[in-house]
Amino acid sequence: MSEDVTGIRGFAVADLTSRGGKYVANWRVFKPVVDLEKCVACGLCISYCPEEAIKRGEGGKASIDYRFCKGCGICANECPSKAIEMVREGE
Repeated sequence: MSEDVTGIRGFAVADLTSRGGKYVANWRVFKPVVDLEKCVACGLCISYCPEEAIKRGEGGKASIDYRFCKGCGICANECPSKAIEMVREGE
């Protein structure tokens, strides 16, 4: 591979430094799942996410990029409407 491309589990990805780090989904045990009916689009999960894995999706509500989510649970802990639940990976 060339210097500007990094291989990750069968993928070739250029410049992983622009979005909070590297892909981490291959070692995550729990992942956050957003209940869009409960989400009030406050944005606290976005502010607290250490990996910048959460962005505003449809209607301004939380949308998680699981490639970057490490499953720490901070978003679920900080959500005032309890719209984010941590579930075991693969369920």
